[in-house]
Amino acid sequence: MLDDKDRIFTNLYGVHDWRLAGARQRGDWDGTRELILKGRDWIIGEMKASGLRGRGGAGFPTGLKWSFMPKSSPDGRPSYLVVNADESEPGTCKDRDILRHDPQKLVEGCLLAGVAMGASAGYIYVRGEFYNEAQRLQAAVDEAYDAGLIGKNACGSGYDFELYVHRGAGAYICGEETALLESLEGNKGQPRLKPPFPAACGLYGCPTTVNNVETIAVAPTILRRGGAWFAGLGRPNNTGTKVFCISGHVERPCNVEEVMGIPLRELIEKHCGGVRGGWDNLLAVIPGGSSVPVLPKSICDEVLMDFDSLREVRSGLGTAAVIVMDKSTDIIKAIARLSRFYKHESCGQCTPCREGTGWMWRVMERMVKGEAEIEEIDMLLDVSTEIEGHTICALGDAAAWPVQGLIRHFRPVMEQRILAYKAARQARAA
Repeated sequence: MLDDKDRIFTNLYGVHDWRLAGARQRGDWDGTRELILKGRDWIIGEMKASGLRGRGGAGFPTGLKWSFMPKSSPDGRPSYLVVNADESEPGTCKDRDILRHDPQKLVEGCLLAGVAMGASAGYIYVRGEFYNEAQRLQAAVDEAYDAGLIGKNACGSGYDFELYVHRGAGAYICGEETALLESLEGNKGQPRLKPPFPAACGLYGCPTTVNNVETIAVAPTILRRGGAWFAGLGRPNNTGTKVFCISGHVERPCNVEEVMGIPLRELIEKHCGGVRGGWDNLLAVIPGGSSVPVLPKSICDEVLMDFDSLREVRSGLGTAAVIVMDKSTDIIKAIARLSRFYKHESCGQCTPCREGTGWMWRVMERMVKGEAEIEEIDMLLDVSTEIEGHTICALGDAAAWPVQGLIRHFRPVMEQRILAYKAARQARAA
């Protein structure tokens, strides 16, 4: 378990004052000017040394991503930082609590990340439904401006950095970085073709880096305590701490900051009071938000919660939103519900996603009843692989993976449902 001295989010549950005065008492904005004066190369070097990987789902090395930003602008274009607070992944609720209870960590992180990438301004794109969170974040930004921490001559360092809060309209697709940029520009939220990547041509055609809230919020603590400290937590290539969101059939659903690589069973039993009805009542877990493949109990017994361990069992850490399902769950119906969500949230730009997500949902609805043929299970799997990897953004993958996980681990349940339906229909006919 993570020691209290190594926790980054010291007000995750809102016990203490969220305002600037309370944040400063907890160590935020301590020595920020000195960190800025060390320069962008030092900041990027420390972030690389920390091994921090993006906390929004993809897990790309953060320091490396920041280093892609141009060091100079021959054509005079500014650079921008964009923070993705469009937290719409089902099961995920970590960024919401950071915005509510520790907003100054994010504001300070925006400044330091802006210095690292030479950005003149930052935009925090907040999910439309997060009304109260957006209000609190704006209050935190205003306090930072009033204290001279951001804006002209931020922290007295000579660096100018403007920060804006922008509210979205509640579309899941805007969580994809280029769709978010389109929405921020006032256009329909649809992903862009890549290349060009945002670091070359992003917001308003300027170099841009898009990062998740948690990724940016942990940066100040990493820089203050050193990249080596963060790298010493967790496992190689899976370093540091992570905010896990555990929901579903557990005794005490919660958000908790823990070390990367903690065993899934330990995470659930020590922080959530265990699975409802005991560990043996566990049916399955979706370990990283609704878009990653489900895992059966046999794998959950031993698996570690980090990027590489979950990839080895053909799932993913994603946003670390752990959705626990006990044996009372209709697993086919649960995945069908996710298929409906992805069908509804597809932007319709790519044919495989636009047509395939609706087709998968309709087949899954029949699978829930058993109103299908055994052969259709393989057909469903084949279609999911035709969608996966054939779309501009990862929404096609997100729609396909839950279905693939269901078929991989629960095919006998699907077959049994179909046979039971046939038997019942024959009995009625007789």
